[in-house]
Amino acid sequence: MTLQQLSPDGVEGATPVLSIRGLSKTFVSTRALNGVDLDLRAGEIHALVGQNGCGKSTLIKVLAGFHQPDPGVEIRLGGEEVELSSTADAHRAGLRFVHQDLGLVGTLNTVENLMLGRRLTTARGGRIRWDAERSDAERRMKDLGYGFDVARPVAALGAAERTGVAIARALWDWEAARVLVVDEPTASLPREEVAVLFAALQRVRAAGLGVIYVSHRLDEIFAIGDRVTVLRDGVRVGTWDVDAIDQDGLVRSMIGDEKLRPPHDQSVEPTGEVALAVTGLNGTVVEDVDLRVRRGEVVGIAGLTGSGREELLPLIFGVASRTGEVELDGRPVPANPRRAMRAGLALVPADRRGEGAILEMPVRENFGLTDLRRFATRFGFLSRARETKEVTEWIRRLDVRPPLPEALFGALSGGNQQKVVLAKWLRRQPAVLLLDEPSQGVDVGAKAVIHALARQVAADGACVVIASSDDNELCDTCDRVLVMRDGRIVAEVTGSRLTTAELSRLQLGLGATV
Repeated sequence: MTLQQLSPDGVEGATPVLSIRGLSKTFVSTRALNGVDLDLRAGEIHALVGQNGCGKSTLIKVLAGFHQPDPGVEIRLGGEEVELSSTADAHRAGLRFVHQDLGLVGTLNTVENLMLGRRLTTARGGRIRWDAERSDAERRMKDLGYGFDVARPVAALGAAERTGVAIARALWDWEAARVLVVDEPTASLPREEVAVLFAALQRVRAAGLGVIYVSHRLDEIFAIGDRVTVLRDGVRVGTWDVDAIDQDGLVRSMIGDEKLRPPHDQSVEPTGEVALAVTGLNGTVVEDVDLRVRRGEVVGIAGLTGSGREELLPLIFGVASRTGEVELDGRPVPANPRRAMRAGLALVPADRRGEGAILEMPVRENFGLTDLRRFATRFGFLSRARETKEVTEWIRRLDVRPPLPEALFGALSGGNQQKVVLAKWLRRQPAVLLLDEPSQGVDVGAKAVIHALARQVAADGACVVIASSDDNELCDTCDRVLVMRDGRIVAEVTGSRLTTAELSRLQLGLGATV
């Protein structure tokens, strides 16, 4: 049976494909979920939103059979009550999952990734029928709307294509699948590839499956969702049709009484002297880039994937090989990360889990990595007391949750991980703060904290450069934005022209170059 042959049944009032009543989950003394109800209809995309730590991940792990709920919950699939005591139970019940890290093997191709964990098509003697496997993989990817070469290594595919492979693998047995849960599928996805993923999910919806869609990008909720449920502090705040609530109302439901910082007023021009000067910078994609940033200024870098935006900040910091000149206050900055740090530069990388921290270490140890010397005793040992004292103050200042220095970094939510990575650099009081995709995969509350920190660092006399694929982030936070295309800076946008529409137009090459 192929994807197109399944019959959708998304009629309002029909028996939900998934029904949850009274879901609670307690970890020691912390209640992560408290009496949550949720209905998912067949043939709908149901968005699940909320700040980091609201209970989304816990709910998904309960559905996956990874966590056991507190007594009293009732979970029904197609009207029949089920018990999800294990991941095997969840799979037998028809629940399928695509997690944020996708779980693919980059060195294997699509055919091989789709073969993992299932029974293979074999000929006599147990030999794998590779032609049949390849044809089947091509058909499955075509069913989702993809047409790439399934023999290419997955690592060489685009981000949206890799997500498509993960969806195809999760839905290998279409006949038995009832629900697809996709967790932050666009967290690391370039904006221009989101439409490709949406088209695949719409095909899944049209096939009659219920889709639970988790995302921090609220504009996506209105673009792809049919209904949206908000969780806050482990409690369901409400469920709405997406056309019955606007983005402001959604944000208010998510944050409750918390206050978000208003967008930055670009009418106030920074007057500080030039601190960061980049001249003739070249890398793999970046070509002959000149850049000047003044103290007290927040400058944004916009650009589509492949424009050079992703490469610019690592080049300035010396992580990537470069030619050209980088100067701070008129003094050369060597193309070496350690010497760049000593000169006064700090880089928060786009991949915080892979490059910004060590997952297996606690918050305290990650925090101290950028400068261990201040914790050293005269005998050369590290003073844990000094370390704990300083990290505790930063935890309080940035509202890291849970507020525990010994909490494992890898166990924190995305927003709290990013706060820790920021803190470990801010403690050095850098003269230049480079932020690469600073709000990727974080909730609206954490995003507001990050933006406020960027503005405060600039107000304290440093300069800040933000490279981001989120045009709203750049418009809300920056004094001016430089647009990259084909490795070069092609436009500068300031004042009233600094809108998402203008940035999109320039990134697509619809405006004049500088």
